[in-house]
Amino acid sequence: MSYRKVNYEDVEQVSDAKHFLSEPLGCRQVGVTFSRCPPGWNSEPHDHVDDEHEEVYVLVSGTAEVRIDQESVPVEEGDAVWIAPEATRQIRNGEEESAFVLISAPEFDSSGSSDEAWNLTGFQG
Repeated sequence: MSYRKVNYEDVEQVSDAKHFLSEPLGCRQVGVTFSRCPPGWNSEPHDHVDDEHEEVYVLVSGTAEVRIDQESVPVEEGDAVWIAPEATRQIRNGEEESAFVLISAPEFDSSGSSDEAWNLTGFQG
C-alpha cells in the first residue's frame, strides 16, 4: 500500500494534549504530532539539540503563544512557525482550546553538495 491513514482520536493521548502520529503512520523521516491544547495548558520547554530536528508548528484552530528562546510569538489560526533545533520552545495556550500540527525532521543540506540532500521542489500535479 502506498499510503497510510490514521485519525488522531484513535491514537493514545500523551501529556494531556498530544497524539504522536509518526509510528501509527509508519513515518521513516518525519515526526508528526497532533496537539489539542486545553485552556491554560503549557507544554514543557525543550529543544532538539541532541537529535538535530527542526520543527514547524502549524496552528489549525484557536490562538496561542509559542515561546522561543524567551521570545513570545503570538500565533493565530493558519500561522506556521519554523523553529531551529537549538532553540528552546514551549506552547503556551490561552483561555480557549487550540489545536496544532507539529512536524519535525532532521536538518538537511539543501545546497546539493550531498548525495543525501532532500529534493524540495514542491508537490507535483
